[in-house]
Amino acid sequence: MQKGSIEVKTENIFPIIKKFLYSDHEIFLRELVSNAVDATQKIKTLATSGQFKDELGDITIQVEVDKKKKTITIRDRGIGMTQDEVEKYINQIAFSSAEEFVKKFKTKTEAEANAIIGHFGLGFYSSFMVSEKVTLRTKTYKKGGSTKAVQWECDGSPEYTMTEIDKKDRGTEVVLHIDKENLDFLEEYKLRELLTKYCKFLPVPIQFGTKKEQEPIEGETDKDGNPKTKTIEKPWMINNTSPLWKKAPSDSTDEDYKSFYRELYPMNFDEPLFQIHLNVDYPFNLTGILYFPKVKHNYELQRNKIQLYCNQVFVTDSVEGIVPDFLTMLHGVIDSPDIPLNVSRSFLQSDQNVKKISSHISKKVADKLEDLFKKDRENFEKKWDDIKIFIQYGMISDPKFYERAEKFVLLKNTEGKFFTLEEYEKHIEGQQKDKHKKLIYLYSSNKEEQFGYIEQATSRGYDVLLMDGVLDSHFVNTMEQKLKDAGFARVDSNTIEKLIEKDDTVLPSKLDDTQKESIKEAFERNIDKKQFELAFENLSESDSPVMITQNEFMRRMKDMSVLGGGPMMGLGDLPDSYTLVVNANHPSISKLADADDAERDSTISQLYDLARLSKNLLKGKALNDFIQRNLTRL
Repeated sequence: MQKGSIEVKTENIFPIIKKFLYSDHEIFLRELVSNAVDATQKIKTLATSGQFKDELGDITIQVEVDKKKKTITIRDRGIGMTQDEVEKYINQIAFSSAEEFVKKFKTKTEAEANAIIGHFGLGFYSSFMVSEKVTLRTKTYKKGGSTKAVQWECDGSPEYTMTEIDKKDRGTEVVLHIDKENLDFLEEYKLRELLTKYCKFLPVPIQFGTKKEQEPIEGETDKDGNPKTKTIEKPWMINNTSPLWKKAPSDSTDEDYKSFYRELYPMNFDEPLFQIHLNVDYPFNLTGILYFPKVKHNYELQRNKIQLYCNQVFVTDSVEGIVPDFLTMLHGVIDSPDIPLNVSRSFLQSDQNVKKISSHISKKVADKLEDLFKKDRENFEKKWDDIKIFIQYGMISDPKFYERAEKFVLLKNTEGKFFTLEEYEKHIEGQQKDKHKKLIYLYSSNKEEQFGYIEQATSRGYDVLLMDGVLDSHFVNTMEQKLKDAGFARVDSNTIEKLIEKDDTVLPSKLDDTQKESIKEAFERNIDKKQFELAFENLSESDSPVMITQNEFMRRMKDMSVLGGGPMMGLGDLPDSYTLVVNANHPSISKLADADDAERDSTISQLYDLARLSKNLLKGKALNDFIQRNLTRL
C-alpha cells in the first residue's frame, strides 16, 4: 500500500471544494458521470482505430445507490487508469495549481471563481462536496504497461492511500461515502431526477436501477383473445444516446421533430408550430433544435425552456445572454462544444464565441421565418397570432432582427386581412391620398369594445388595424420610430375627422354660438368635469350624439407606467385622460336647444351614461341608477 499527500501546500483547498467549488452541489453527479462517459468514449475510439483489439462488450455506465452503506457508485467499462495515471491525473494535475487556485478564488466572487475551475482539473473533486470519503477503483486495458488494478482513497484531507487490488474488468468505479449533510442524495427518486436532468442525452448508455414492465407471453391469450402478459424486470435506462439534434436535418421527418418535442416536454400536450434545426460547423460548432411553441391566449409565457448542452452534457436551462433575449421564450436544445461547462453565466455573456453563437441563432431564426413566409404565405398567416409575439419582441429589442423581419412581419386589420409593411403603406396611402398631414396608421386594441369607433372609421373608407397583442403597445412605439412621416393612433383617441384631417371634411354646425354655450352649461352640470374634458365638434348626423375619446399620448404614457411596474419618474400616478365629444349636428343635440332644463338634464344624463357604458366606464352606483332609470321607462 502506498500512502502520500496530495501536492497542495495549503489546508484551505478542501473546504473550498466542499462548499464553493460549484454553487450547486448536485453538479457532482454531472461531473462524475461525464468523466465515465469520457473514459468510455476513449476506449471506443481506440477500438475504432484498431489500437484496442478486444471485445468492447457492454459499455453501459452503472449508477448505484446503497442507503444502508450511504454510498453512491458510478461504474464504467472505459479506458481505466494505471497506478501512474492515478498518480498523475488524480494527485498531481488536479492540485498542481491548487495554491494558485486558492489565491484566485479569494480575490473573486463565487460566480467568477466558477469560471476558473476548468483550468485546474477539479471536476473529479466535486465528489467531495457531498462525501466524507471517496474511493476510486480502476483497471486499465492491456497496453504494454502494468494492468494491475488500483484503489485510491481519500477522506477529504490532503492525505490519501493507494493500493493494488483484484478487479476483473477494465474501467473505473467511484464510490462516494455520502456525508450527513447530503443524505438526501441517497433517495432513489432524487438521484434519478438528477440523472435525467444532467445525463438525459449523453452518448453512452446509463443505467440506474430497474423497472417492471408488462410483456406479452408468446402464443397465450385470455378468454377475450387478448395476449396474456407477464411482469418482467428490466434495466432502467436513463438516456437517449442519439438525440435528434445530432442527426442531419435532411434525415429528420416532421414526426421525428414532434416525437422529440414530446420527449423534451412530456407534460406539454400542445404540439409546436414549427422548428428550426441548427447545424453549424464553422466558424464554431453548434447543433440544436429550436421549437416555436403554441402561445396560450392568456400569454402565460415561460422562459428557461431552452436547454443548453456541451457535447450532450447538460449545462443550464437559463440561457439569457447565450440566446437572444427575444428567443428565450422558444423551446428546444442547443449544443456546442465551444461553450465550456465550468463557467458562470456572467462569463458566458462576455465570451466572444457565445456572442457569435447568439448572433447566428438570431439570423437562422429570421432566415427560417422568411423562408416559411415566402414558401407558404397562407399557412404563415394562419400561424401569425401565435408567432407574432416572438417576431415583435425581436423587432423591439434587436435592430438587426428588425431589419430582417421587415420582409415578413405582418399587420392584420379588423377584417382579418394581412399585409406586409410595404403592402399596408401603399394600402392606406390610397385611402389618405388627400391628406395634408403625415400618414396615420389607425388601430384598435379591442375590436368589441371599440366597435363604434371602428365603424366610424371604416364608414369613411379608412382601414383599421387590429393590435390587441400583449406586445402591441410597445410595437407601435417601435414602428413609429422606424417609419418616416407616419404615426399610429388608436381609433378611439379622437374623432375620425381629427385623426385624419382633410380639407373637405369641415362640416358647418347646426347650432349657433348661443345655443352651443347654453347646451355646454347643461352638460357641465351633469358630468364629472374632473374626469372628462368637454368638446363640441361638427360631425355627421349618422355619428353618435355623444362619444368618449382618450388622449393617445397620455394613454400610452399610462400604459408604459403600468408595464414598468409603477409611475414613471416625474409623472406621478397618471390619471386617465378622457374627452366627452358632443356631436353638434346630431338631431338629439339639436333638440336640446329648445328643451327646458328638466328635459335637457334627463336627455344629457341618458346620453352621458350611454357613452360611458360604451367605454366600460359606467360602474357601481352610476350603473345601477342607469339600469333602474331605464326600467321605469319600459
